[in-house]
Amino acid sequence: MSRFEIGLARPEEVALCPGIEARAAARFSSRDLPPDAAEDVTDLETLTRAQRDGRLLVARVGADETVAGFVLLEDHGDEAHLEEVDVLPEFGRRGLGRGLVEAACDRARARGFASITLSTFRDVAWNAPFYARAGFEEIPHREWTDALVASAAAEAAAGLDPARRVMMRRRLDARAPS
Repeated sequence: MSRFEIGLARPEEVALCPGIEARAAARFSSRDLPPDAAEDVTDLETLTRAQRDGRLLVARVGADETVAGFVLLEDHGDEAHLEEVDVLPEFGRRGLGRGLVEAACDRARARGFASITLSTFRDVAWNAPFYARAGFEEIPHREWTDALVASAAAEAAAGLDPARRVMMRRRLDARAPS
């Protein structure tokens, strides 16, 4: 495995993120991610704003620092939110995803957040089970914030099956299990 480092995205790396997101989305079946939703990547304006705000981190691999993944953080009121985590398929299963999640948690903690949330597929191996191993727990519907309700509604409007989705949270006062 080539070494990798995770850090804040540089301005010139922003334009690489939509391609990484599209390639990562291709791993999903059409049952999980309808083709229209798979093609709907994060726009450059959102990514550029996140880069300027210090909410876009990338994983760089090897001596040439190939950008192999990224994580996009959002503010959801009192909580940080993992809006997007993507790794190029050829760099999967090498710790980059976990590294990106941990870096995002560290970044959120440094920005004063006590917890971080996300929305993901309940039964896709590299989704909810992956995040559970990283210390995230399912959020009961009765505890959803207005921001999570809005996220769920946007996902449903994009064609994602709400029954297959799960909201998760990780408290940032402790490190995740190894």
